[in-house]
Amino acid sequence: MSKRATPKPPYERPRGGPARAVADLLPSVGGAAFKRYGFVQSGIVTRWAEIVGAKYAGVSSPESIRFPPGKKADGVLTVAVKGAHAPMMQHIAPEIVERVNRFFGYAAVGRLVLKQGNVAPRSSRVAPPSLKPIEPPAALGDGLRAIADPELRAVLSALAAGVAATRGPPIVGDELASLVVAGKIS
Repeated sequence: MSKRATPKPPYERPRGGPARAVADLLPSVGGAAFKRYGFVQSGIVTRWAEIVGAKYAGVSSPESIRFPPGKKADGVLTVAVKGAHAPMMQHIAPEIVERVNRFFGYAAVGRLVLKQGNVAPRSSRVAPPSLKPIEPPAALGDGLRAIADPELRAVLSALAAGVAATRGPPIVGDELASLVVAGKIS
């Protein structure tokens, strides 16, 4: 009697799977573009303001890192700088190299090359409004009893009452001035 081999069902790859956030997918999408320009990590571009500070990030942006063949150390970081800010950036070049190397955790950059060019303005991240409810002044009264100075206690309780009486986010700057001029608040 001959044995017949039963055919195995073809392997079906599981479909779908758990939902993934778009933020999880973006680093892999941008990774190829960042590697093309020599960036080992995309973090140097996205976190440039944290690395060099807001003052210098406003007038500069990293363009590429070029490493010697076969190495991932002693690279050349090319930075685009706005107009007349290049001499200022040249004075702090050793500090920028030190900060970038501290960011990487090893001596990835050995030299900085400044290139005059346009720098796209960076959008500043605005913190979302706080959704925590404000405690009424009665809840703060117990905490104010421990304050020995009666004048300070009175000022703090008035402040707490004023904060509890407001509705919505605070109005500051130009918006406040326009409301005063319009006579809506005094």
